[in-house]
Formats: sequence, structure tokens, C-alpha cells
Amino acid sequence: MEAYMLALAEAASKWPEFEVKICFKLVKGTKGTPNLKHLAENVCSDVRFVQSGSLDLFKMIAWADILHVQNTPPDVTFVARLLGKKIFLTVHNWRRTTLSIHHLLWGVSVKLANYRWFNSHFVWNTWEPTKKSSNSNSIPTVSKLPSGWCPPKDRKGFLFVGRWIPRKGIQELIRAYALSKFDPVEWPLTILGEGPIKEEVLALIAELGIDVRMPGFVDEETKNNYLASCRWLLAPALTKEDLGLTPIEARSVGVPSIVTRDGGLPEAGGPAALVAEPGDVADLARCMQIAASMSEEEYQKRGELAQASLAQFLKPLEYYRQAYTTY
Repeated sequence: MEAYMLALAEAASKWPEFEVKICFKLVKGTKGTPNLKHLAENVCSDVRFVQSGSLDLFKMIAWADILHVQNTPPDVTFVARLLGKKIFLTVHNWRRTTLSIHHLLWGVSVKLANYRWFNSHFVWNTWEPTKKSSNSNSIPTVSKLPSGWCPPKDRKGFLFVGRWIPRKGIQELIRAYALSKFDPVEWPLTILGEGPIKEEVLALIAELGIDVRMPGFVDEETKNNYLASCRWLLAPALTKEDLGLTPIEARSVGVPSIVTRDGGLPEAGGPAALVAEPGDVADLARCMQIAASMSEEEYQKRGELAQASLAQFLKPLEYYRQAYTTY
């Protein structure tokens, strides 16, 4: 979300008709990190960290003519509506159905916007499951994408990128890889990142006796090189993913994905992706075996389709410039 905000602010700062300020709203007990402040100040001269419900937040809302708000915070949208401000929402998260005062307020808050964008059709359908509003749409929230290139003939293996947390499908992909008995030289499995389930992951790899490459956390440039040089990107979550960034990043360098039918992942994977059922090791193994046996000609076509179809899937940031003055 923060990367999307910074990319949007950087673009809007170059539009002469707008004066831009970035406001990070802090919940109780949190502070703005120096790194985020530094990144924000690189794209915008006026960056504020304000507490939720504070006078500083009120002053920021009162200053603005247009607010582009992330998700549906009632303390922002209610005040902005009372002050007659133009409100745009980007909703990143699917709507929870648990009955609570918070969820009820969020439901009212989303309706106060002049226009709202949901970052996947999956998320949109949870907020507007039957009839879609005339002032709503689905636009994926991405920022800067990799731009490297590796010829298809030089790509190898499967790649997973992400935090090692429950229900991301890491254990399932390891079991599927072992079940398929892939040659680790011709079809290596690389898992980037680390996280709280690291010990479980390492124990499972040892139990199955397979070779897995685990470089840990890497910098952005190294990650992008891994993305461009893998044969297939794996995103097998079972978490109701709101969208899924890594399949989009892979598509930007012409690499197709294997995703699960989970939340917004099929949208992120696009028309070139192979799709497995969430949590189904055998089905994931089936998709990985199809990927490994694919002809060079078909693989190249899928890679080209993965990349070319992004043009229709994503919107340029210039789109928001027109929206701010139209709606």
C-alpha cells in the first residue's frame, strides 16, 4: 500500500494543477519509521505522520480539496464529507462479514466516496456482491514493476517470493515438488524470503529429502533477477489474497505463473497462468508437471501473453489525474 501511495504521489507532484501532500495516519501506539519518511520525502516535499482522530489529521483534511484515501477509514471519510471535500478511495482489502461496529462503519464509509477503486474483482465482489455501483471500479494497485529480461531458453526452475507465514502455500509447494520428483538441476526450486514458519519449512524439506535453494531475503535488484530468470513463478496461497503482487511482477518480465484459485490470485496471474485448487498438493503438482513438460513454443507463447495482457489489466497513473477532475 505504501509503495502504491508513493508512486501515485510522485506522479501527481509532476502534474502542475495539483499541490501534493502525503499523510500517513498512525494508529494508537505506532510511529512513522525513518525509512518510510525518507522514501516519502524523496517524492514529495510535504510528508506528515499524524495520529488517528487528531487535530493534525483534521487540519490535513481541511487543507485538501481532493483526498485519495487508502481503504475506508471513517475518521477521514466522515470528516471529509462534512467539510465538502472530494473523496476517492482505493480499497485494498476484501470485506469481512463479522458483525461489529468497525465493520458497519467501514461499510458506511465506503459509500461516502465520490469514486472508489477496488484492487481486484475479488475484493470488489466482497464489497458489492450483487449490483456494482456506477462510481466503483476495479484497478490493481501496483507501483514500480521489474523491467529486466532473460531469454526463455535460459530460464530455469520454479520460484516463490514472499514472507514465510502460514497459509501462503509454502509447505504445499514443497510437497508438490517432492511428489513430482523433479531433477533439481534442470528444475530447481527457489524460495526467497524467510518468516515465522522457517523451522517448519526446513524440517519438511529435510523430511522429504529434497534439494531447495533458499537465499533468504534479497535486495530488490537481486529479487528482480530471480524473477526474470525463473521459468515459472509460484503463488499457491490459501489466504483469500486480495490481489497478489508477485505474479504481476513476473508477468512484467514475461514469466508466467502457477497460482491457486484463491482470492485475486487468478486475476494477478492473468490468462497465461496455470491454476490449481488452494491447499491441494496433488493439483499443484499436476500444474507443475504440465509446466515442466510444456514445449518451448507453447511456453514462449504463454510468456508473451503474460506480459502483453498486462497493458489491459493495469492502468497508468495518468488515469487518476483525469479521474480527480472528472468525478
